[in-house]
Amino acid sequence: MTETPLLSVARRLDHCTVLGPGNRAVIWVQGCPLRCRGCVAAETLPFEGGTAYTVAELADWLCSLPDVEGVTLSGGEPFSQAAPLAALLDAVRARRPGFGAMAYSGFRHEALRRGDRGQQALLRRLDLLVDGPYVAARHAALRWRGSANQRLVALTDRYAHLTDEPDTSAGVELSLETDGSLSWAGVPPTPGFREGLEEQLAARGFVLHTQARREA
Repeated sequence: MTETPLLSVARRLDHCTVLGPGNRAVIWVQGCPLRCRGCVAAETLPFEGGTAYTVAELADWLCSLPDVEGVTLSGGEPFSQAAPLAALLDAVRARRPGFGAMAYSGFRHEALRRGDRGQQALLRRLDLLVDGPYVAARHAALRWRGSANQRLVALTDRYAHLTDEPDTSAGVELSLETDGSLSWAGVPPTPGFREGLEEQLAARGFVLHTQARREA
């Protein structure tokens, strides 16, 4: 019997306008083999932790969201869980053929093209890729990217027009959770944003929510 593939997820968000074109769902996977200094999502780096979801569970969730045009895969490193993510995109597009897909990766596009079968499969299913490691010394206020070495790579015609638009920061979004805590999404336009935000929120009695968990 074939084993059902599981995805380890650090967090998911059903509506976001600052991590890719239009209104998007976002999935932050758990685990990254890279350790970029100044990573804005350090809690997603360990492969331990996170929440285990089946491809079917996440496909049902994405297909239930009526006002999103696609999903952005972040983390963590999506290409460390490439095969089940490729299966997830196939499952969603079987029900919503026009569903868009964007991903972040600390690896360069050229390296991913030479990657394993799962990585190549995920790459073929993406419309847009942000590639390259975050380099703190090259931090810049760019659209959907944190440092100037990172690139927006259009892999299909869907978002090819973006190369002609202004390359400026999309900013960040704050969300109030049901438990009263705050979470945020986006690529900070200034270095040290997260630390400063956490200090300001703590001074006002707010707790920053960084990672959702549930029992598998």
